[in-house]
Amino acid sequence: MERKRKRHFSDKMEKFCLAYVETANAAESYRRSYNTASMAEKTIQREGWNVLQKAQVQARLAELREDVMDRHQITVDTLLAELEEARAAALGAETPQTSAAVSATMGKAKLLGLDKKIVEITGKNGGDIKTTSTVTVSEKVMNSIIDRL
Repeated sequence: MERKRKRHFSDKMEKFCLAYVETANAAESYRRSYNTASMAEKTIQREGWNVLQKAQVQARLAELREDVMDRHQITVDTLLAELEEARAAALGAETPQTSAAVSATMGKAKLLGLDKKIVEITGKNGGDIKTTSTVTVSEKVMNSIIDRL
């Protein structure tokens, strides 16, 4: 496995993955891993996103995250328990910290994948949108568009 990865996985990609685990920012990870001295910021952002989309990079990121979770004994249950403790403390404070409680609740929802934005698009007066387009959009692209809203 290691040998196969080395053939299709450059040292720069490894450095990118390590930086991404640390920063969760594709542009910054690209900056740390590749020569960007003569690149425009938009180019760095685009190239960082392109590297992040590679299947081998996604697989390596999953390995790195799993290693960290194993090493620190982090599970969904332990994270939920910590967030619930923070939420309870925020609400139980002498002066309740509602924004902290909401943040902890949203953290739990995100962890469980329950934080998805639901967008309903309707036509005039709430009716159907009439279209003759035959273009289809992949779920991944659609989710990317929705996340930007």
